[in-house]
Amino acid sequence: MSNYDITLPLTREVAAQLRAGDSVRLTGTLYSARDAAHKRLNELLDAGLPLPIPIENATIYYAGPTPAPEGYAVGAIGPTTSGRMDAYAPRLIALGLCGMIGKGERDALVVRAIRKHGAVYFGAIGGAGALLAEHVEDADIVAFPELGAEALRRLTVRDFPAVVVIDSTGMSLYESGRAEYLKSLK
Repeated sequence: MSNYDITLPLTREVAAQLRAGDSVRLTGTLYSARDAAHKRLNELLDAGLPLPIPIENATIYYAGPTPAPEGYAVGAIGPTTSGRMDAYAPRLIALGLCGMIGKGERDALVVRAIRKHGAVYFGAIGGAGALLAEHVEDADIVAFPELGAEALRRLTVRDFPAVVVIDSTGMSLYESGRAEYLKSLK
């Protein structure tokens, strides 16, 4: 397993180098959106309207920050359960979404889309939202402000820590980690 410092936006070439279990520190622009915002993005696509963000090579963090305390761009910003975005993710990946950050396993259709389009799924540590907020330098609502914490935000991050959970080949840390653990029991 390797460590990488990655400048966002994430490219397919960089994603192709990453392997499940690698640690990364992300610097640059990513977007935060949860299920309500993902539903709205898909409604825009269904209506033939443009998305409010450039989706090509984008990374979306499945999170909704709490209000920002004095001196911070956001409050706690821990990951939400990624499975809530599984109905929407394959379509966005096919349109160019290159990275996703969340927690928990993904369904087979998402893994297939990741593999087919060379995307990557990162895991962030749940319960560490206040610490993750220290890596967010700026945050702006770019769409759906009426959704409150679930609004679509553009985040500027520095050294945002994550782990590659599903790499562009479809290898899943959830599967390989379980296999290694079971092997250690023998």
